[in-house]
Order: sequence, then C-alpha cells, then structure tokens
Amino acid sequence: MRRPPAVARVLERVTATAREHEMFLPGQTVLVCVSGGPDSVCLLESLVRLRRLFKIRLEVFHLDHRLRPDSAKDAAYVKRLAERNRLPCHVRVAAMRPAKGESVEAWARAQRLWHVRAVQLEAGAERIARGHTVDDQAETIVMALMRGGGLRSLAGIEPVLGPQVEPLIDVTRSEVEAFCRALRLRPREDPTNGDARYLRNAIRLKILPEMERWSRRDVRAPLARTAALLRADERVLSQLAGDATERVVDEAPDGFDLDAAELLTLPRPVAARVVRDTLWRARVFATEGSIDAVLDLAAGRAGRSRDLGLGSTARRDRGYVHLSRPSPEGFDRGKGAP
Repeated sequence: MRRPPAVARVLERVTATAREHEMFLPGQTVLVCVSGGPDSVCLLESLVRLRRLFKIRLEVFHLDHRLRPDSAKDAAYVKRLAERNRLPCHVRVAAMRPAKGESVEAWARAQRLWHVRAVQLEAGAERIARGHTVDDQAETIVMALMRGGGLRSLAGIEPVLGPQVEPLIDVTRSEVEAFCRALRLRPREDPTNGDARYLRNAIRLKILPEMERWSRRDVRAPLARTAALLRADERVLSQLAGDATERVVDEAPDGFDLDAAELLTLPRPVAARVVRDTLWRARVFATEGSIDAVLDLAAGRAGRSRDLGLGSTARRDRGYVHLSRPSPEGFDRGKGAP
C-alpha cells in the first residue's frame, strides 16, 4: 500500500539520519521512549515501519511522573499503542516528587534517565531511542545561549550519545504533526506544554516565533545546522583533550595527578577539557570555578591548595597538581556526586 506523502517524508528522513549516524545494528533491541505526545508517537510508529529494514527489535518505555492528576491516562494510551503493535511495554511510576524549590524540568529529566537505564538493563536493550526533533534542537541552542554555555552546550543534542539515539533529530515538529494526522493518530497533549513559565516552553511559544517574525525566515533549521557544525568542532577538541590526558594525567591512590608543566603547554580550551574530564573522573563537580582553580594552581608555586567542595581539594605539589577524591563525610552531608 502506498504511504501518504507526510508519512513517507518522515520515514525517509529517519532512514537517512539512522544510516548517517549508524544508530542501529542488525539484531539489536531498541527501547523506545514514549510519553504519548506527538513526537514520541511519531518515533514509535516510524520505527515500527522501519524495523524490518534495520533488522531491529523494539520495546516500549513509559514513565509516569505523576505530575498531573490524569497522568495515568498517558500510560494507558502508551500501553494500547504497544499492544496494537505487539510490542513489550515497560511502564514505570516515579516514586518521588520534586523537592521544594527544585526545577521540575531537571527533576523530570533525572527521573527519566534513572528509570530508562534500569529498564534498559532489564530488557537487555543496546539502544534507547528518544523523540527529539529539529525544533527541540533549536530550543536547546537558544537555552544554551541564554545560560552562557560553552561549545559543548551550544553543540546541542547529540544524534548518538552512548546508547541513546535520536532518529527524529532531522524531522521538524510540523512534519511530526502531519505524520500523525496522515495516520489518524491521536497523541496525548500535555497541558503544561503551554505554560510559558517554563523556559523551554517560553522559547518555543514566544522567543522563536518572534525571531521568525522579525527576520521573516525560519530560524529553527539554521540553528540546528549551527549545532551540527559546533559538534564537529567539539569532537576535534575532545579528541585533542583525550590524547593530552594520556600525557598529563596519572591516577593516584586517592585521586589524580596532573603534570603542571605539560598542562600549561596546552591551548586553554584543551587544558580546560583535560581538567574538566579529570574532575568528573574524581567525582568532583566540574564547574567553571573549579576548572579555573586547577589551572591557576598549575601556573603557580608549590604549596598552594584550593577547596573543591565535598571534602575534595586541589593541591599544587612540586611538578604536578594533585586532585583528591571527595571524602565520605562530604557525601554523608547529602550533597552527592555527579
């Protein structure tokens, strides 16, 4: 049966994106994250139609955040989609609620990540497919600009990041909606998506439309292209930093030693990445301040030290900067580690 043009367009785009980024290998199990909204429903229905082409097995994941009184209806809708396509469905319910003053968006992301990784292990899935689109990419770039993010932030959403893949990353939201209409699908609508008090919603509902109104042109696709170019630059810098780390960093019993002289020979963007990655390995929060502190110690005299929080310190010894891991007491205070 001939596919409607709106459906064919999305399937062609998903096929090209998956092949370009080598998202799937034959025989892999793909855990598809489905909220019940248009993007995730389009993702699931696209992969159902392409699973024979890619020779993959599909399973469905849904998390009920319990942030709305009717959230259980979303879970029931996703279960019906999975049953109609004869797919295993994993529904999880968040046992916690956001703490007072905590960002609901950040809390929800953390909950999804924790639960989906647990289900991935349970299902033995090699890939986790998410439904981010061109529009999501553009919104992410604008958010990074507003928050003052560096190159890694401005590079946006990676098409492939570890087990996570983004098959819809080259598909626009309008194409998603046309796809759903063509197949007479009725995705769930989250009323909070219209709440402009959330930054991403404000960008989608107000800022990007204003940018297009005043420029009289589409801004989403150019922002997504910019992100792709920046990702290529970031990959080069990350590779240089990885090579430099092998020369500069040695693991010690209680942390890491960074060769001060070698660190100072590196261009600052590369040196900063070496320090940032070493801080993460030491389970220390890699902030702009902590990175600057380590670089400052490398350039100074021996005997100086800086507190990095959670009982962790950076100390300038003769020839190197020593980073200590956080103390157990620091974790016991409830601050945790990244």
